[in-house]
Amino acid sequence: MWKADVAEIPKIAVVDDDESVRDALRSLLKSVGFKAEAFASAAELLNSGQLLGLACLILDVRMPGMSGIELQDRLTASHDGVPIIFISAHADEEARARALASGAIAFLVKPFSDEALLDAIEVAVRLPR
Repeated sequence: MWKADVAEIPKIAVVDDDESVRDALRSLLKSVGFKAEAFASAAELLNSGQLLGLACLILDVRMPGMSGIELQDRLTASHDGVPIIFISAHADEEARARALASGAIAFLVKPFSDEALLDAIEVAVRLPR
């Protein structure tokens, strides 16, 4: 399995309204050496003060309140260039196209493999910041 091997341990945030998904992803990320935080909504992330210093954001597309796509738009508008990996239970081609066109690293449809997610994270954390 892939292990984080960069000098500083990258911090990754998971934003998903499904608690079981948040818990599973946070456990996976910690098991391979990342710092991981989880949030139930886009608003919770924005109000946390934890955006600064994130190496990557794993973001559900469909959530109550602000959607993942809306959060991506907001972060892009504020020039907060945190790399985003989208996850979704829906194979929504319009959302996928929009997310990728706006700079997302990947758009993974649930259920996805740990390997697919870790491969996308590896790309994201190695991007020059």
